[in-house]
Amino acid sequence: MKAVQLTETGGPEVLQYVDVAEPEPGAGEAILELNAAGVNYMDVQARIGANNPTLPLIPGGEGSGIVVKVGEGVTEVVVGDRVAYTGAGKSYAEKVCVPSWRLVKVPDGMDIEVGAAAMLQGMTAHYLAHSTYALKAGDTALVHSGAGGVGLLLIQMAKMAGAQVITTVSTKEKAEIAKGAGADHVILYSEQDVPTEVMKLTKDAGVQVVYDAVGKDTFEGSLASLAPRGLMALYGAASGQVPPVTLAVLNPKSLFLTRPSLGSYTATRAELEQRAGDVLGWVASGKLNIKIHGRYALKDAAEAHRELQGRLTSGKLLLIP
Repeated sequence: MKAVQLTETGGPEVLQYVDVAEPEPGAGEAILELNAAGVNYMDVQARIGANNPTLPLIPGGEGSGIVVKVGEGVTEVVVGDRVAYTGAGKSYAEKVCVPSWRLVKVPDGMDIEVGAAAMLQGMTAHYLAHSTYALKAGDTALVHSGAGGVGLLLIQMAKMAGAQVITTVSTKEKAEIAKGAGADHVILYSEQDVPTEVMKLTKDAGVQVVYDAVGKDTFEGSLASLAPRGLMALYGAASGQVPPVTLAVLNPKSLFLTRPSLGSYTATRAELEQRAGDVLGWVASGKLNIKIHGRYALKDAAEAHRELQGRLTSGKLLLIP
């Protein structure tokens, strides 16, 4: 089968479109013929070697497709099921082997490609807005990268919960996209100082929670934007890892700081089904809008990485085998 593989870390050019052996399922595993694979910033991190990946590597941790083979003991799916998943690797390929407990069925009538677009970013927004800090009416949240894939979903889920949303974007075009998702206020971080604007908008009260996937460039401003006893959820590092900090910086306002990950919030089948069920159900009903920014052929994965890393996207990128 065809797959995108890297044998060395580096720029987008290290992503090579090659022939590899088809996977075979072991006990508790299923083989999918992929319709779409999601492109995420964690794939960029793997490509540049940020997490010391074992090479050669087929990147990708999210996709959707049709079950074509199952291993011994699989009870969650059968051959022919339309499914989506996240939390399993090697999705930049025509076929992938996934632990069957990680697979969830795509609702009837939903475009199967949307299933690939919804899983990682949708469930990330879900755990952030419903578990890491459970938003409620009267809360104000600061959502960084409001025109990105997770940002757009976080804005929508925050508004479902009755919260007010302040978001940050880099351009006026992206500001309109964030407003279209329901953001109450948009800050152009390329022109405005974020904590100053947040304090103006909240009459110096600050926000109850900051959802931040940018990392190094926004960390200090995020803490400065919080209300007393506010919570900072740092769930990514698009601009680089935050340098070591002393916990004393949290003391003046008794702040909370967490560095969550999706794996911890979908660690059981029951929790996975609950979060995925909410997200896919909301998408199927039209309550939640998934914005697909672009679709690339699998062989053009390098171009998708250039677009994502260049912060040129608003919404989701997909690779289509």
